[in-house]
Amino acid sequence: MFVLVEMTDTVRIPPWQFERKLNESIAEELNKKLANKVVYNVGLCICLYDITKLEDSYIFPGDGASHTKVHFRYVAFHPFLDEILVGQIKSCSQDGVHVSIGFFDDIVIPPESLQQPAKFDEAEQVWVWEYETEEGAHDLYMDIGEEIRFRVVDEMFVDTSPTGPSSAEASTSNAPEEVQKKEAPYTLVGSISEPGLGLLSWWTNS
Repeated sequence: MFVLVEMTDTVRIPPWQFERKLNESIAEELNKKLANKVVYNVGLCICLYDITKLEDSYIFPGDGASHTKVHFRYVAFHPFLDEILVGQIKSCSQDGVHVSIGFFDDIVIPPESLQQPAKFDEAEQVWVWEYETEEGAHDLYMDIGEEIRFRVVDEMFVDTSPTGPSSAEASTSNAPEEVQKKEAPYTLVGSISEPGLGLLSWWTNS
């Protein structure tokens, strides 16, 4: 679930922090910059693990701050494919079941990856597994807040770096709609289409 990533960055330390130890100031600046941020093709950064190398610090003309090239290792959330995770159902929609694991919410289980046969209950706004038994089909509801076990089958990274407007029309378009359609920088795709996966209550109560 968590990985150590080797990274390199140039850290700027303002003059009023010179009285502190350099390692402490650099660690604080790195966590300010990276903690709880998604790095493209790396994952969700959690916290600094250690600093492996500090190169020489430089002060450039017109800037009283020091600039230090730092080699460090950072803890990142980046589950491997086929890893089994447990989360809570955050919501359901026609797009599938949306799952949260507390600190990370961008997890979706698409309809084709649910236990089959499955249907979407428009009235309750939840997905239902139509479990077949000798006595007939039983509807097993995937209620919001229920704990769910799923397998990670895919991941999607989206480059959300800021870009300028492509045309004059883009600048005059509806800004609120653009904000609502903003894509998540990192999304996990899950699956529960095998025995033992799905709501924990389905298997513990059986």
